[in-house]
Amino acid sequence: MPNLLSRYLWWTEDRGSLHYDVMVTLILIFLFVSPRFIDFNDKPVETVALNSSEVLVKEAGQVDGSPRFIYQIRADIAGGPQPAQDEDTRESAILRVVEPISGAVTLERVEPVYDASGKKIIAYNAWVIR
Repeated sequence: MPNLLSRYLWWTEDRGSLHYDVMVTLILIFLFVSPRFIDFNDKPVETVALNSSEVLVKEAGQVDGSPRFIYQIRADIAGGPQPAQDEDTRESAILRVVEPISGAVTLERVEPVYDASGKKIIAYNAWVIR
């Protein structure tokens, strides 16, 4: 028995043998079953466009058969939305940035994205329907 465990540990079994197939099967079972029982604390990282000229686009499902997207527009983009603007001016600035990318859209809602300290607005998430 110790000899068999040593061969499993050092992976010395010949390819195609019964013990090789058992080792591969155990590895595959671990890969596919372990995320159900082990919390690896892996969460998606919130992304923000790095350059002020970039617009980040994410798919956000559908509304009445029309596709919905989330456009993330940085607050320092030229001609884009600014925190000091009123809501109507900000929405028209967002549409000026989004419409050259995707054509005519309907702006559903806008939410600010704050920096890590939660005090400064660095971007805006705009939900649009095409």
